[in-house]
Amino acid sequence: METTMLLETYLKQLRLPTFLHNYHRFAENAAQNDLSYDRYLLALAKQEVAHREENRKVRRIKAARFPVPKELADFDFSCVPGLSKQRVLELARGSYLDKAEPIIMVGNPGLGKTHVATGLALAACRQGHRVRFYNAAGLVNELIRAQDEHQLPKFLSTALRYRLIVLDELGFIPFSPTGAQLIFQFCSTLYERVAMIVTTNLRFADWTQVFGDERLTAALLDRLTHKAHILEFVGESYRFRQRMQRETHEEEQE
Repeated sequence: METTMLLETYLKQLRLPTFLHNYHRFAENAAQNDLSYDRYLLALAKQEVAHREENRKVRRIKAARFPVPKELADFDFSCVPGLSKQRVLELARGSYLDKAEPIIMVGNPGLGKTHVATGLALAACRQGHRVRFYNAAGLVNELIRAQDEHQLPKFLSTALRYRLIVLDELGFIPFSPTGAQLIFQFCSTLYERVAMIVTTNLRFADWTQVFGDERLTAALLDRLTHKAHILEFVGESYRFRQRMQRETHEEEQE
């Protein structure tokens, strides 16, 4: 009893919770199967490492601040026939992350751009990368606040620690001149250093409507589209289709 209590005390001090949870059960299994001491220790260490990695994945996903986590496996590619499922799954492997290449998703609202962007970002989290998800309007507000508090250099420095940043719904709300300049500065800082996923409902020719300044817009597009993977979403609204299907189903039941 004293030996067990001492062992458990040491395991707690060493912060080996999975060892603590499993050592007795694994010892019984090792005795039943006549496993050597090193095989028993290996099994415990393997379980500890796996548990820690799973915890890291959970923390990375939480730190990314996804509004709603969505998996690529749950996306219905048949609803957006022009979007290559093979290409998206290839991107999910993460080679664009190592090259800090942008992915730009263009298309009308309701076609699943945010879903696919989130799915790719979740895959990046599980591959061990630091990810941050921003709504475009929310990011502008954070940039303006950082500038007002003289914290903009620190904010940009923090952004550079990520491997992937998602900028969602660019184009829904026009930016003020200050907001447009800050977004430009943000994207320029990340250029060729941090991968980005941008979702937008605007064609590139219409981005001036959001940023106001033609020269600034051209310079931003030059950076974002350089080496970018551009995915076009064309079709009928995914959400509209789901609503119509529900209404039809309800009518059939009446």
